[in-house]
This record gives sequence, structure tokens and C-alpha cells, in this order.
Amino acid sequence: MPRTITVGLDGSPESRAAADWAAREAELRGLPVRLGQVWEPVPEPMRSETAVPRAEGWGRILRESAEGLRLRHPGVEVITEQLTGSPAEALVDAAEDAELLVLGSRGLSGLGGFLVGSVGHAVVAHTERPVVLVRAGEQAAAEKRTDGAGTRSAGRAAGPVVLGLDVADPDETLLAFAFEAAARRHVPLHVVHAWNPPPYYAYGMALEPAVEREMAKGDVVILSEVLRPWREKHPDVEVVEQSQYGSPALLLIDASHEASLVVVGRRMRRSAVGAHIGIVTQAVLHHAVAPVAVVAHA
Repeated sequence: MPRTITVGLDGSPESRAAADWAAREAELRGLPVRLGQVWEPVPEPMRSETAVPRAEGWGRILRESAEGLRLRHPGVEVITEQLTGSPAEALVDAAEDAELLVLGSRGLSGLGGFLVGSVGHAVVAHTERPVVLVRAGEQAAAEKRTDGAGTRSAGRAAGPVVLGLDVADPDETLLAFAFEAAARRHVPLHVVHAWNPPPYYAYGMALEPAVEREMAKGDVVILSEVLRPWREKHPDVEVVEQSQYGSPALLLIDASHEASLVVVGRRMRRSAVGAHIGIVTQAVLHHAVAPVAVVAHA
């Protein structure tokens, strides 16, 4: 059975936007979409007469969502599945057989970005598959998209794929995901690298302009060297390099305003308090205004 683009569906506008994003991605990849809805069983002593109607209502949401998706994306195969268990655990399990897991996330009222709930946070922190968070709203749901042939649709500008990259430890999984995403969409890849001076400058030492220029020049060279084999592998992808002094999170959040997709990494490691997402990725998840793909890597 081929891998799928799997969506966690709960009937909310955010999860419906995620399903539409997933259908467009599935069309680009030539894969089916799997709509997964989690049913959390109620313990026997707590069950009531409302349990059966509630279960039927959830089943109706799944069917209607699948029917709507088939109408809007007739070229995409849509599969439905009722998942059982706690939402986070069920979605992490579902992601194991998926090429990509897509979740909806509420936009922050009055602000750009996402409100990542406990379920989304737990799924991102624990799954080893790439996870994309999509919020409801025209910019995120429509993704300033191009069609499957790379043609700009409805007069929209096709935003670049934005990649946040640490040149000190560049990961091939992350780079491959970003380059392939840009290639599928026929859009440029905007690679963002932020650099900062050595730690001793934080102790009251001002960064002299000449020193700053030399440091910046060195990081530009390193970034170009990291990307060189990937440019050769994907000659049709236009690559825009940005190596800049400052906060990586702020640079990525700023770049997200013009992006079709922001790609960030999550290192697969556990601390004493369990799995974590990372400061930069956490900030991007909460404040980027484009869909965000979190790619787990070693």
C-alpha cells in the first residue's frame, strides 16, 4: 500500500483547511489523502445515552468532509479512517504509515501565526514523520498556490518555500524535503541562515563593523558550500540565500509573510523532561503566517 498524506480531522475550520492543503500536496506527489478522525472511547461507567448520537455525528463529519474533498479535488483519491485512542497517540501512530501528517491549527486572534494546542504540540514533538500545520484563512489555506503543473492560479503570486538552516549542522533530510517541496511547486527556495558573534561578545563587547563584515562573509561562504551539491542535484530550483546577523526565528517569521511554505527542523532527541521541539521551531510554529512543515531529523 502506498504511503498517504494523512490529515487529522476534527470537523473544525482549521482541520478542513488542513484537508484541502493535504489534497493539493497529494496531487503534487501523486498520492492518496487519508482523513483520520480520532474517537476517544468513553469509559463504561461514564457512558450515557448521548454517546451513540455523538459517535454518529463524528462519522457524519468524516463522510461529509471526504465527499467535499472529492468534489473540490477530483483527481485525488480520498480514504477515510476512524482512529481510536487519545488524539495525540492515535495521530502519532497514524503518521508512521504516512508520507506526511497535516494538522489544522487555530490562528492567533489579531496576530499573525498559529495557536498550537496540546495535541498538535505533542504530535510534532513525538512523531518522526514530517508534520505540516495549517491554519484556517485565505493566506494559509490557499497557500498562494500554483496548480499541479506549476501554473500560477487565479492570478496569485507563487510564494517561495522558505527553509531555516543551521549551517553548523546541516541535515540532509531537512534539505531534501525543502528542495523537493520547491521543485514540486515550481517556486524558488529561500534559505535563511542567521548568525551571531562568538559568546564573549555578549559580555559587553560591541561588534565592530569590520569584524561583523568578516563574520558575515565567512557565513555566506559556508552557506554556499552547504547548498552547492543540492543546487547541482536540483538545477531547476532557483535558490535565494540569506545569511544575516540576528535571531533565526525572527528572520523566518518575517520571511513567512511571502512564503507558500516554511520548513524547519526538529532534532529527534529526548531531554530529562521528554521530547521537545526546540526554541526556534517553537517560535516559528506560533508566529509564522504560512503553513509550517516540521521535519524531524537525527
